Amino acid sequence: MTEKQREEAEWESINVLLMMHGLKPLSLVERTDLKDLIVFDKQSSQRMRQNLKTLVEETTRQQNMIQELIETNQQLKNELQLEQSRAADQEQRANDLEHIMESVKSKIGELEDESLNRVCQQQNKIKDLQKEYKALQAKCHHYKKKRMEQQEIITSLQKDIYRLTKEDEERVVTQNRVFAYLCKRVPHTVLDRQLLCLIDYYESKIRKFQKQRQYKEDESQSEEEKDYRSLDASPTYKGLLMSLQNQLRESQCKIDALLSEKLNLQKDLETRPTQHELRLYKQQVKKLEKALKKNIKLQDLISQKKAEDPEKPDEPNRDNQQQALIDQRYFQVLSSINSIVHNPRAPVIIYKQSKGGTQHFNKDFVRDCGFEHLIPIVEMWADQLTSLKDLYKSLKILSTELVPWHNLKRHDENEGIRVEDLLFIVDTMLEEVENKEKDSNMPNLKTLQAIVSHFQKLFDVPSLNGVYPRMNEVYTRLGEMNNAVRNLQELLELDSSSSLCVLVNTVGKLCRVINENMNEQVMQVLGPEDLQSIINKLEEHEEFFPAFQAFTNDLLEILEIDDLDAIVPAVKKLKILSY
Repeated sequence: MTEKQREEAEWESINVLLMMHGLKPLSLVERTDLKDLIVFDKQSSQRMRQNLKTLVEETTRQQNMIQELIETNQQLKNELQLEQSRAADQEQRANDLEHIMESVKSKIGELEDESLNRVCQQQNKIKDLQKEYKALQAKCHHYKKKRMEQQEIITSLQKDIYRLTKEDEERVVTQNRVFAYLCKRVPHTVLDRQLLCLIDYYESKIRKFQKQRQYKEDESQSEEEKDYRSLDASPTYKGLLMSLQNQLRESQCKIDALLSEKLNLQKDLETRPTQHELRLYKQQVKKLEKALKKNIKLQDLISQKKAEDPEKPDEPNRDNQQQALIDQRYFQVLSSINSIVHNPRAPVIIYKQSKGGTQHFNKDFVRDCGFEHLIPIVEMWADQLTSLKDLYKSLKILSTELVPWHNLKRHDENEGIRVEDLLFIVDTMLEEVENKEKDSNMPNLKTLQAIVSHFQKLFDVPSLNGVYPRMNEVYTRLGEMNNAVRNLQELLELDSSSSLCVLVNTVGKLCRVINENMNEQVMQVLGPEDLQSIINKLEEHEEFFPAFQAFTNDLLEILEIDDLDAIVPAVKKLKILSY
């Protein structure tokens, strides 16, 4: 290679460096005309090339330095942001710690207040317990005193019981002794017991009189002593003996009178009938009185009819006989009704005397017949029969509420209500209730209400009217979800019996694979560099592209072409022409 070619090659390399840095290239012109030209010698040309190389290298070095400075600045910015974020985190943590410390202080204050309150409460409780202890001690002392008093009362009562038992034993012994003295035998009949009671009565009277006599003697003795003391004289034994003899005579007379009265009462008791005989006599007397009253009534009726019909003297006997037969029939009917009422199978007679219900009856006649108690009973039964209609209506309403599907036959109002119809209605309702209890699958009303309220809470339904629309909406959404799940299972080639967890995991894996493929594609496009290098390249592109665009525009103008693809062929032609 000649020296000229080597120099041109060096200039070509210089032009390449200039073009790389966005500068215009230098052109070598081979002309003999030196006008408008500056000619350098070889040394100057070499020196210029070296200067240009140095400038370009210096520019490159400065650009690299600037790039490093930019990177360092960016790194410092990032570190500053990191430090700022750390400082913010530390500040936030310090604030959180301050808040925690304040809350802890407040809690400590609250705990101190609570502890003080507890201490005060405990002190108050201790004082209250001390007061209660003192009160309990006082109560215990009071109860001890009361127990001692009750113990004394018990001992005194035991003494009284012992004394009374002794007196009762003495009384029984005295009764038997007096009875044996009077009757010369042992008591064994009812009359003997009554006589013993009478003896006991008179013995108690005698003891009472003896106590009164003793009391009177004590009073008289105390009065005599007072008289003797007031007279300041010694008592005369003769007067005292005389008074005592008089008192003994009087008491002996009283005892004799009481004994005679006792004997008379004993004879009277022996002549009296027994209780059973007395009851029989009373019943016979009542029957005789009723028959007598009935005869009197019949005689009154006969006399009234005689007074009313004086022209018919021959017919009263026949009318009396007919009236007697009618009365006999009435009496038989009333007797049968009375037997039905007093039958053990009859209902319990619980009634109140109806007001004004028997005003049309002759009360005296009713009382005389002995069947006056039948009227309120029959009235009560009539009221109960009339109240059966109300009971039938109530049971019918209840059956329509409980068992509306049972069609009860309509009752004829002209017919009476029977107890069998009421029992049939009640049995129907009981069978339905028992069937509901046996059927465990059938939920009760409370369970259904709980289910509806739970549905309202779950799906935010404020009223019962919105339950059905919300249920339709839920069913629609559920159908859409089932269709979507079925389509996803078909697209992902999953089994129809696979659960939703398997479906979600499969979709997640698919999304993960797609994201990884996207990352790989981005790495392939941008290269295996990090994000900061990509940002730096973009910044370099922003710096380089304006100079490159200006250079290409100038080159297109110089070469007089319009397409970028035509630049390289035009330059090659110029190179060939230069050679």
